[in-house]
Amino acid sequence: MTGCCFCLKGNYMPKIFIIVLLVMSAITFIIYGLDKRAAKLNVWRTPERRLLLFGFVGGALGGLLGMVFFHHKTKKFYFWLINLLGLTWQIIALYFICSAHIA
Repeated sequence: MTGCCFCLKGNYMPKIFIIVLLVMSAITFIIYGLDKRAAKLNVWRTPERRLLLFGFVGGALGGLLGMVFFHHKTKKFYFWLINLLGLTWQIIALYFICSAHIA
């Protein structure tokens, strides 16, 4: 059977996983924006560990977009590395979840 995991009726796991990734990415994007704003205002900042955790756990796309859009943390190699590693595992997980529901 061929098709994409979004089109299969009754297979909610891929859809739920995608929704979770999108929500986490949106939250991560917002956190990067708020931290950039805090940096400009010289007020309390979001710890780097939290930014990296949100990106790696599920918000890698939002983290990468936040880095580029807000020009925030772009000179720090480990932010690129952690977000790209997070994006990699998220894409691989999505592939396996979808292929399990297609087969």
